[in-house]
Amino acid sequence: MDRRSFVIGTAAAASGLAAAPSFAQPAYPTHPITFINPFPPGGAADVVGRPFAAMLEPIIKQPCVIETKAGAAGQVGAQFAAVAKPDGYTLLIHIVSISGFAEVDKLFGRQPKFTRADFTPIARLTAGPMVLVVNDQQPYKTLKDLVEDAKKNPDKLIFSSSGLYGALHLPMALFLKAAGIKMKHLPTNGGGPAVTALLGNNSQVLATSIAAASGQMKAGKLRALACFSDKRASSLPDVPTFKELGYDVEFSLWVGMFAPVKTPAANVNVIREAVRKAANADQFKTAIANIGDEVAYLDQADFAKFWDEDAKRVEAAVHAIGKV
Repeated sequence: MDRRSFVIGTAAAASGLAAAPSFAQPAYPTHPITFINPFPPGGAADVVGRPFAAMLEPIIKQPCVIETKAGAAGQVGAQFAAVAKPDGYTLLIHIVSISGFAEVDKLFGRQPKFTRADFTPIARLTAGPMVLVVNDQQPYKTLKDLVEDAKKNPDKLIFSSSGLYGALHLPMALFLKAAGIKMKHLPTNGGGPAVTALLGNNSQVLATSIAAASGQMKAGKLRALACFSDKRASSLPDVPTFKELGYDVEFSLWVGMFAPVKTPAANVNVIREAVRKAANADQFKTAIANIGDEVAYLDQADFAKFWDEDAKRVEAAVHAIGKV
């Protein structure tokens, strides 16, 4: 073959390659999705996230893996998710406290480790009332009993929480301020350990989600004194709200799903649709009802609006606590 023939042949081949159709990328998702749970087992994100992941798997036809990265009242897992590869394969399950961490950092003059702007909200899954509980070793039958004893004996009682400025610390601090009482604080690294501390009488009082305490309340190990909701919880119809008892305190614990902010919109839309189907499935609603919580699904636009409004309440609670 002479040089001229080779050049012509090469050009023809190149032309053919250029004209060949490009291969489309496989449709998302093509492999397992990891959901970061930023709390130890037993907390609200865990008890909601696990049945939800099980419901999502057959819809997306891929395994959904719950990976626990606990620490600092949920900050460790959130920070990990914020810098994860934004491809839709690492998502975050978090709760109301995600809204206050940047404000806490500002309060102490620190550069925020992450902000709400680092995440794309996907959906809110649940939003349940929180409840004030004591363990079965305490004599208190009503909130009035508890408050009267705390006023007579400041710092006698200990309350546990999921960590400083976490979802269980914020409502408790608001209640203590409204009641004008003092208790010692035992921070733990999550809602599950906070309940464990209460059961072991290392603490005597806890503000928690109904979901995280439901089993122990049914077993008689924990006693509910008041709900932080605006109306009585359907799962605890005999437990009054703080507002009924004269305290202007309201706080709810919601669980939502987030993606790193630069996750492709096409992938976010795929997971949004799958999440919508899973959250509205009867099996998921039954699983959540069994733990005393409530499915309160909000799609992306409504969740984003809610998150903006709710974040203002959380930030106000942070400032009400101040530096501790």
